[in-house]
Amino acid sequence: MAVDETRLNELVQRVFGDMGAVFSAALVVLGDHLGLYRALAGAGPLTPEELAQRANCAERYLREWLSAQAAAGFVNFDSATGRFSMSPEQAMVFAEEGSPAFMPGGFEIATAMFRGEPKIAEAFRSGRGVGWHEQDAVLFRGTERFFRPGYTANLVSSWLPALDGVVDKLKRGAKVADVGCGHGASTIVIARAFPNSKFYGFDYHLPSIERARELAREAGVADRVTFEKASAKDYPKLGYDLIAFFDCLHDMGDPVGAARYVREAIAPDGTWLLVEPFANDKFEQNLNPIGRIFYAASTMLCVPGSLAQEVGLGLGAQAGETRIRDVVTKAGFTRFRRAAETPFNLIFEVRP
Repeated sequence: MAVDETRLNELVQRVFGDMGAVFSAALVVLGDHLGLYRALAGAGPLTPEELAQRANCAERYLREWLSAQAAAGFVNFDSATGRFSMSPEQAMVFAEEGSPAFMPGGFEIATAMFRGEPKIAEAFRSGRGVGWHEQDAVLFRGTERFFRPGYTANLVSSWLPALDGVVDKLKRGAKVADVGCGHGASTIVIARAFPNSKFYGFDYHLPSIERARELAREAGVADRVTFEKASAKDYPKLGYDLIAFFDCLHDMGDPVGAARYVREAIAPDGTWLLVEPFANDKFEQNLNPIGRIFYAASTMLCVPGSLAQEVGLGLGAQAGETRIRDVVTKAGFTRFRRAAETPFNLIFEVRP
């Protein structure tokens, strides 16, 4: 077949752009870990020497790092003064941990994907799974930091109010289970907003539970938040007013079994809050930048994790509403609706 030179050049340019993004990812992780963004943000224009003093790093390394950041558009450079700076918007993305636009956690997830590649390559050959606990530890921290901004920005302000009667119950005092809680970011966000309620976070990964307990103490909510090691099919059945699954149902080997367990653990008038990555039902409608990220993560993390468990359904991070509804319906739930959405998440309300 004849090669179309124009199409070839266009593809090479796209790949070269992606290569630059991948190379930059390592520098974002480096800058985050060394506190370089935090040292630069809000400090005004700085020379590499001045940043070196603030960050306690070698000037020659910082000069090269700053140059790469400026080329990526992550920091600004003033050619008249030879100084670098960060705009408020850049600071929100790279320096402010509590910002709803904070992104370094996503780059840590990418780091974990690279580190896990040998295991995933073997899984491709064997067809076996790779458990969440078998992934590099940077994944657990990165996942917490990646999802926390979205929970902070949306959970209390829009997702919970979209559920029928749930906010009133939480204000009065409700019993809440957060299943697959990881480091407990979602649990802690709700607990801080509703001091009259009692919260239980469950995850099968013990190191994540231990970290969640630390974060609960730091946030001052340990008196009303309990974190325990448990899977999605063996946590205590306490008749919860609200059970929440945040971005985890598709990772489970037996999501139908997990949904059936919710029916047994929830109060008769309780609500199941089910949050999943945004996906359209038609595959071709997910061929976009968001789908690209989620399919990549699904290949390296979500599907391997599901295939490592019993049943091994392998829903994947782009399951979409129809497939999620099918899981819920097979479990015996009769009420299912999309309560809210963001560009990154679908938020479902499920009732017995």
